[in-house]
Amino acid sequence: MRRVLVVAVLALVSAGAAEAKPLLGITGDLPRFQTLVGQDSTVHQAFLGWGQGQSYGAPFASLFAQFGPIPMIHIGTAAKPPSRKEAITPAQIAHGAGDAYLVAMNAAISQWGKGIYVRPMAEMNTTSTLYSAYRKDGTLKPGHLPSDYRKAFARIYLILHGGTAAAINSRLKALGLPGIQTDLPVNPFPRLRIVWCPLAGGTPKIPGNAPEMYYPGKAYVDVEGGDIFDESLTDTAPWHDLEALYTAAVARKKPFSVPEWGLYAIDDPAFVKHMCDFLGGRPATEEAGFYESRAGSIFDLESKPKSRVVYRSCITPLGAPLPAWATG
Repeated sequence: MRRVLVVAVLALVSAGAAEAKPLLGITGDLPRFQTLVGQDSTVHQAFLGWGQGQSYGAPFASLFAQFGPIPMIHIGTAAKPPSRKEAITPAQIAHGAGDAYLVAMNAAISQWGKGIYVRPMAEMNTTSTLYSAYRKDGTLKPGHLPSDYRKAFARIYLILHGGTAAAINSRLKALGLPGIQTDLPVNPFPRLRIVWCPLAGGTPKIPGNAPEMYYPGKAYVDVEGGDIFDESLTDTAPWHDLEALYTAAVARKKPFSVPEWGLYAIDDPAFVKHMCDFLGGRPATEEAGFYESRAGSIFDLESKPKSRVVYRSCITPLGAPLPAWATG
């Protein structure tokens, strides 16, 4: 009887895994993308410069509403446009120089009261990002060390999730970081989901720039992820690296996501089919967002009819409905 019960339980678990479907997201024009591929997008990504939503641009409340049903807010370190400079370094964030912005975002997330992803400083392992640790020649950038990144990420996590100053400061002190001044609204998981997300591949390809060098620890990550792009025919994307990120997330018992995936200026249906197979066979993947839907972009699917057909037939049917944690 005991063996029969165990087999029955395992069958139920397997069935649940087989039925798992990811939330589908988009960067860019959501209605336009729905017209192109029929996708009912539940996640809509916005990229913010440092201070955006608080000191310039539309306020957080308007941004979150604009990028529903579930906003995915990427926090970068760029200064207010038209400047292309860096507003703040990871080391400065870690030591509290950006707290006013993070505290304002904490309050806005609390007022939003519904599901939201926040993705701080993604693709940190590639030189194209301001907050990357390495230059193209493999030399380190002061104030941007992987250790700076890890501490900055942990500080962002703690302030956005909120709680009493005493509780937050105890954890910051353990990291060797200064504390905060006041209690903050609590934004609990699963409603707030903070995503740690390297790029599959990354540059430069050296041990010190490996994704795990930037991992802040399980206590400071809600969802792990990996971005992946296809740059040339046929399906030459770094799938091995994405699989490694997925495997690490599962080992740490974390949900996985692919917040950005897409094709450069190529029409490669094999890559889209590969992503479809990945999503269908990796039940821990809770979200996948295509980059991007924007007329004239080299990533847009309008100019890629073969890929668009595969997307509509294979990716679109995978989409999960809006989950209970997102409804508020």
